[in-house]
Amino acid sequence: MKDRTIKEALQRASFCLQKACIDQPRKEAEYLLALIMKTDRLKLFLSQDEILTPELGSFFQDAVERRCRQEPFAYIAGEKYFYGKRFIINRDVLIPRPETELIVDCALEWHAWLKTRHDQPIECADLGTGSGALAVTLALLLPDSLLWASDISGASLKVARLNAIEHAVANRIHFLQGDYFDAFDCTELKPRLHLIVSNPPYLGEKELETLPRGVKDYEPAGALDGGYDGLDGYRAILSRIGEFVEGPAVLLMEVGSTQKEEIETLCFNTGLFKSLKWRIDLNGWPRVIEGLI
Repeated sequence: MKDRTIKEALQRASFCLQKACIDQPRKEAEYLLALIMKTDRLKLFLSQDEILTPELGSFFQDAVERRCRQEPFAYIAGEKYFYGKRFIINRDVLIPRPETELIVDCALEWHAWLKTRHDQPIECADLGTGSGALAVTLALLLPDSLLWASDISGASLKVARLNAIEHAVANRIHFLQGDYFDAFDCTELKPRLHLIVSNPPYLGEKELETLPRGVKDYEPAGALDGGYDGLDGYRAILSRIGEFVEGPAVLLMEVGSTQKEEIETLCFNTGLFKSLKWRIDLNGWPRVIEGLI
């Protein structure tokens, strides 16, 4: 891309992205170049006749080639916005999805109710925190709460801690390594939780086989693979939740679009829940289960 104008570089990149079957190739090219140049698409449009420096041209070409190989834009950018906040991400963590923001909406409503039922600060836990998007967002929005975040992956926890530092809440979140509640076994005093959130892996074997290349080849398998039927994570959480809650308490979990009946059965079988409700996503699917203990 040496000595090309911005307009020419965008045209070439758009052609390459189109050949790679990337949706909206021109828009993707503009976003990638805006990222490289640390600007926005409007300024790109106003600067189309300017020459792209060889250094920026090389960075842009590399980014376009990565996108042509179906690498998600968020990994190329190294960031993703969640609930209006910027989060650092890399391939050690799942890319935060918009539908997961529904958990935050539910948590805020339940937190207000829980405060009327408990005299002490509300203790919250994010199980399988990944990038820390849920834990950090809740720490920002619920400044009077105590927060715990666990993940089996040490690499994921490094990213989560970076995001906690980035948003100045690192001193308010206790990060623990381990599989869901197993992470708390290393603490001297078990927390008595009032609000628990989680987005466990919920893809079964058959669903994993049909994932698009951008997900299958780049996002961490451990954050996607829910076992044979996609329910392993839910079983693990529900098998130990009774050890860590102080009622009234609420469990909020994101689930796959076809898992409503199976998740309800697992919850009922614990004998712990006083009520179960569902929060519907924008596509009309039951996305978040709200369990009152």
